[in-house]
Amino acid sequence: MGRRDELAGRMAEAVVKRLVGRKLADVRDEGRAREVVQRILAENFQAEDKLDADARSLLMDNAKLIRDSASDYKRLFALVKAKLAKERGFTL
Repeated sequence: MGRRDELAGRMAEAVVKRLVGRKLADVRDEGRAREVVQRILAENFQAEDKLDADARSLLMDNAKLIRDSASDYKRLFALVKAKLAKERGFTL
C-alpha cells in the first residue's frame, strides 16, 4: 500500500467516524462507507499528482525562458498549477 493510499485510508476512517459520531450521516455499513470515501480521496490524490506532473511539464517546456527571466520556479509552479486546476474544475 502506497503512502497516499495509507493517508487516504486514515482520512476516510476519520471522516466516517466523525459523520457517524455526530449523526450527520446514516451509515449502515461503516466498512463500506470507509472504502468509498477512501477511493474518492485516492482518486483525488491521483488527479492532483497528474496536475503537478502537467504543471512541471509546462515549466520544463519553457525552462530556458524561466532561466533567462528573474522568475522564481516555486512561485511559477504554484501559479501554473492553480491555473490548470481552475481550467479543469479541480479545487486545490
